Amino acid sequence: MAQPSHSLHCAVSGRRLDRCRRTGDRGQLVALPWKQIVVENKSGASGNVGFEAAAHSAPDGYTVLIGPDQVASAPHVFKVTFDPRKDFAPVIQLSRQPVVLAVHPKLGVASVSELIALAKQHPGLSYATSGVGSQQHMTAEWFAQIAGIKLEHVPYRGGGQAINDLIAGHIQIGSLGSSPLIPHYKAGTLRLLAQSTLARSPSLSDVPTYQEAGVKGLVLDQWLGVFVPAGTPAAIITRLNTEMNRALADPAIRESFLQSAQEPVGGSAEQFSRLIREDFDKYGRLVNELNIRVN
Repeated sequence: MAQPSHSLHCAVSGRRLDRCRRTGDRGQLVALPWKQIVVENKSGASGNVGFEAAAHSAPDGYTVLIGPDQVASAPHVFKVTFDPRKDFAPVIQLSRQPVVLAVHPKLGVASVSELIALAKQHPGLSYATSGVGSQQHMTAEWFAQIAGIKLEHVPYRGGGQAINDLIAGHIQIGSLGSSPLIPHYKAGTLRLLAQSTLARSPSLSDVPTYQEAGVKGLVLDQWLGVFVPAGTPAAIITRLNTEMNRALADPAIRESFLQSAQEPVGGSAEQFSRLIREDFDKYGRLVNELNIRVN
């Protein structure tokens, strides 16, 4: 018997998911023949509440997880009851965006090389992230390792307060998601020194990548993707992938993503599955090499 609703378990809240959540609210992203779409924003425990709720849901086509890249890193950092390689069937990658290295103008640096030089003169400069074990945390520690510098991590409970303190100059370095920083960058209240993606984000075409700035090998994408519980019929996965690729090709939806500094991606379920496996292995290596620990 057909169920009356289609639940989208959104794993995190905040700006990075907000654009995706609102397109789901309007039915633009999942234009399929269910009677109702119910968006459930499950944001606790660094997104793990949403991941676990979706992983343990029935694989009947009535539960879809829209979640971020933490699904691939969480098992290496936190005690969780899901394995993204076994408990989810990937559907599609929706978007990607970089982690950016931001500084307050009063720090007096305008490039990655100048920051490295300053950090070597003053070991232990503090930097803000949205939390321990986040992609932002890993990116900053990876940067410090490659550059041969010592930085002091100041984790916040989410990016909002970290950004407020960075703008106010209470902390002068941040490794943060790009979306909420772009207005402050354009206003001149923050400087963006580098971004973590392989190529420059369309929203930050004048900001060098870490590799362009001389930090060779540092490439890390933050992304949003769609999953269903493992065991969901292949026909449903194919239908979801087809419809979502169609939605992502719509100029209005693409512009909606780009306005929040997310680059639309799309592609096949197989491509997304390969990315998840690669990122799962990458995060496992980084957590061990960088000694990322949650106290």
